Amino acid sequence: MKLLENSSFEALSSRLCVETGESRILGRIESYSCKMAGDDKHMFKQFCQEGEPHVLEALSPPQSTSATSPSKLGKSSEDGENPLSDKCCRKTIFYLITTLNESFRPDYDFSAARAHEFSREPSLNWVANAVNGSLFSAVGEEFNSLGPELWNAIDQEINLQGCDIYSYNPDLDSDPFGEEGSLWSFNYFFYNKKLKRIVFFTCRSVSVLSGYGFDRLDSELDMELDDEEEMDGFTGDSQGKGTQRHQSANQGHQFHSSKLSCLMSCVM
Repeated sequence: MKLLENSSFEALSSRLCVETGESRILGRIESYSCKMAGDDKHMFKQFCQEGEPHVLEALSPPQSTSATSPSKLGKSSEDGENPLSDKCCRKTIFYLITTLNESFRPDYDFSAARAHEFSREPSLNWVANAVNGSLFSAVGEEFNSLGPELWNAIDQEINLQGCDIYSYNPDLDSDPFGEEGSLWSFNYFFYNKKLKRIVFFTCRSVSVLSGYGFDRLDSELDMELDDEEEMDGFTGDSQGKGTQRHQSANQGHQFHSSKLSCLMSCVM
């Protein structure tokens, strides 16, 4: 797995790290190529010793099934079964595990994760509603402008309508967000098999009383201050280039799909 550069994701990830009074929001959006090379190939051979890559393994039901009727869940894209008893090929599970390892290294190792810790989500609309609701309740009206930019950037990178969406829902012992003070978290994988690419969207809310996350927020603040000082010091052509780079990293986007335009209406 290779992390793909995306300036829009970097800017959005910075805006998703905020303090909101009683809680601290720590969000990150990253894009990964599924093309294997070097260590990935070696790890995949070891992974296949436990079972062939085309073998299907059972996933856990999506957390939304308690609030969604089975008739609305649709069909599994790989084996035609209802997601209430959904399955996924081991190769896809390997991609999900490797994405987690790349995103959280060196703090966590997910090599021991199993299929039942993942779920296939029933629809893009449901995932958008869950994400929008969590972030809107956390950051308030500011999300009205952030939300469309966020979904448009993800769609441009991965083509949402062509994706299977998975989530990682581990037990408390395996959860990287299970530290004391954690209020809520989500981990979504937008997997486009045709593009051989995964967009990973992870976010959590922690209590400010826990002290967790201060280092990252301080780092984001230092980066913003450095950018401002650098831009203030530019003159002539160099100033123009610095301004252009700053605007490029924070430029908003408009929805270009009628299906995506309804996502923000899902905000609770």
